[in-house]
Amino acid sequence: MSSSAPQPEQLHFASDGRTPNSPHPVLIYRQLPLNDADLAAAFERLFASHLWPAQWRGSVYDYHHYHSTAHEVLGVTSGWARLVLGGEQGREVELRAGDALVLPAGTGHCGVQASADFQVVAGCPPDQRYDLLRPDECSHDAARERIARVGVPISDPLTGTQGALVTLWREGVAVSR
Repeated sequence: MSSSAPQPEQLHFASDGRTPNSPHPVLIYRQLPLNDADLAAAFERLFASHLWPAQWRGSVYDYHHYHSTAHEVLGVTSGWARLVLGGEQGREVELRAGDALVLPAGTGHCGVQASADFQVVAGCPPDQRYDLLRPDECSHDAARERIARVGVPISDPLTGTQGALVTLWREGVAVSR
């Protein structure tokens, strides 16, 4: 992608006592200029070129969950979906083919409705491994401790080392300390 990449929407979520969320904003990139008939392959190449190798292709689970040990990027390769972000009382967003979503570790997400052809490509930084947790009060504090240890990546999965993630998430680290 070129320097003409659109600036992402930012969504901020605080802990709700069950879903930890993150001090870093969720980033939503709309209608990325990927000129390739195979959007899945285009997203995989783009993620890999910015050191966020793709891990799988599929959908988004239809139950609330989060990852406490990895940040996640989702590139929508076909169809559309409505997701709830930020936990059970979070915010609903709609994503369409060509959109991408960057979820900082701890951010709740759940698929609530999708077209039959909805598919995403997902990835994370190479030094991070996914876990899968559901919101609950008992595991919340331990998850927050793990989330605090997940480092800020060296690049934005969509725009590289000069991308919005690097600036926004590093500023957030400086502010929160």
